[in-house]
Amino acid sequence: MNRFHQRTALVTGAGSGIGQAVVARLLEEGANIIAVDVSEQGLVETADRAGHAGHAARLQTITADVSEEAAVAAMVAEAGLVDAGLDVLVNAAGILRSAHTHQTSLDLWNQILKVNLTSTFLMTRATLPALLRTGRGVVINFSSTSASFAHPYMAAYAASKGGIQAFTHAIAAEYASQGLRAIAVAPGSIESGMTRAPGIPEDGDLSLFAKLTPALGRGFAPPTTVAGLVAALASDDGLFVTGTELRIDGGTHM
Repeated sequence: MNRFHQRTALVTGAGSGIGQAVVARLLEEGANIIAVDVSEQGLVETADRAGHAGHAARLQTITADVSEEAAVAAMVAEAGLVDAGLDVLVNAAGILRSAHTHQTSLDLWNQILKVNLTSTFLMTRATLPALLRTGRGVVINFSSTSASFAHPYMAAYAASKGGIQAFTHAIAAEYASQGLRAIAVAPGSIESGMTRAPGIPEDGDLSLFAKLTPALGRGFAPPTTVAGLVAALASDDGLFVTGTELRIDGGTHM
């Protein structure tokens, strides 16, 4: 498939996990990619993978903290998007921190919302002019199954992801008449750095996680599972999909 020939996509959180898998998939399908991450080393790994696959010429990497307003503005300028068009924005940057809610500090709460929710707003706001120039812009935001289902010790994370879903609905309605589509994907039971080390409190009740097992019985899925769906939604195959969220969890929350 070559669904993204002569199209440009910007992916945050591109230095690891699902974001890195999305970059690889969109490059494979012909896209020009601007890969952004706070980790320079992560982006080196992403670039190495692109080089080995023969796609290095279509990849630009930018190290930036997308939760900071000034950094986002500088990144958009460096990417050449001030006067250019952008076809796809994928907001995959995020962190997961766990704690008893009664022991969650305000600093931790603010950090999680800033990295997950505020970065999604900042990136979307900064790139909307470029997305609207194409008349077919797509925003893919990363929510989580925790936004709709109980994930203990993750109240701040769940709140940030619920906010992302609400934000996605709002921009989908606001800009639909200008050709913009906005969709939230809600992964769950996906193998990643987040799920390998979620930081559950030492005295946490692990029995509360018994229902967080994929019904398909195949264990946690690789990040490529999510990347494939993101590619479909961002392409013309998803042309009639907007203002909604799609859960990707192997039936964990049926």
